[in-house]
Amino acid sequence: MNVALIGVGLAGGRIVESLLAYESDAGVDFVTDALAVNTARADLVELERLPEDRRVLVGQSRVKGHGVGADNELGAEVTREDIGDVLSVVDEFSTHEVDAFLVVAGLGGGTGSGGGPVVAEELGRVYAEPVFGLGVLPGRDEDGINTLNAARSLPTFVREVENLVLFDNDAWRQSGENVSTGYESLNRELARRLGVVLSAGEADGTGDDGAVETADVRRTLNAGGVSTIGYASVEVRRPKRGLVARLLGSTPDRDEGKVTNRVTSLVRRAALSRLTVPCDIESADRGVVVVAGPRAEVSRQGVERGREWVREETETTEIRGGDCPMNSESVAAAVLLSGLDDVPRLNELRRTAVEMRRDILEKDSVSGHRYRSLIRASGGDGDDGDEESIEPLF
Repeated sequence: MNVALIGVGLAGGRIVESLLAYESDAGVDFVTDALAVNTARADLVELERLPEDRRVLVGQSRVKGHGVGADNELGAEVTREDIGDVLSVVDEFSTHEVDAFLVVAGLGGGTGSGGGPVVAEELGRVYAEPVFGLGVLPGRDEDGINTLNAARSLPTFVREVENLVLFDNDAWRQSGENVSTGYESLNRELARRLGVVLSAGEADGTGDDGAVETADVRRTLNAGGVSTIGYASVEVRRPKRGLVARLLGSTPDRDEGKVTNRVTSLVRRAALSRLTVPCDIESADRGVVVVAGPRAEVSRQGVERGREWVREETETTEIRGGDCPMNSESVAAAVLLSGLDDVPRLNELRRTAVEMRRDILEKDSVSGHRYRSLIRASGGDGDDGDEESIEPLF
């Protein structure tokens, strides 16, 4: 699946770079082009893989390249004001080769949560290709404003994209990890999972009937709403070949039963593993199973058995699947589940935001810029702070 990546905000830019690193390391080719959008010049400067002409600074006339902090209303405003600069760079992409756009943003910060949905909206308005999103949820230990930002940004982002793949930082951060090292590790994990899915239809190019096609991934994401990805992998130890075998180009006999069972087990482990956002997989409307690895280590029968198992567990017939041959020392299975309607973390996020907003409104008589800015960020207008008062960003 050929995608054009647009990272918005600090997390968005870093994740785009992690996806580019995965593509290079795995020897696959699914990114047609990429850019990063930010209100902070320093965040753009730290990027290493994106060339300077693929880094767009927005809001310079308002925030002078210093960022918008946690103010996602300001992030949305300045991104909309300078959206022409973003689209001018996208116009340079080879859009005729693009199957879809993927807008990547952290939903806790001001630029990502505010600007991400704006970029998605404009891409959908200008281009015919579908626009998907990747949103990163803030952890419970992050500042309260990050929770409010995510609660407001989520419904807006979901509305502006065909589908929003979620990654929950809280489900993945290891205790004791420092922020810098922790997020680098999370970005690699996310890139590995998403990379296997996006490589579908692009890694081999042989037109093999058993391979996952771009259309399979697009149909799955077209279910709308939010999605999650499960993943599992195992290293494969190939038997050493003798001199005669190497000279003759012969390959060792493979144990078909062993390969089939391993692939089937990997698919099950992927669906039952830590998902990018924990959920009840029975609530999925559609799904796609992708098994990537050396052709000799991937069994079509194993993929089919794994796909049937996912069908039974999700109780939906809309489960597609196939293999994605690539040169590697491991076999990996990724399971993308979309159209979810039972995601406990989202319900918790909303409840927490409502409680925080109610607490802020109770203290609105206390002077201070922080309380005023928090009330503005949560859409406060002095009402009772029920769930309906946490409104979308725009």
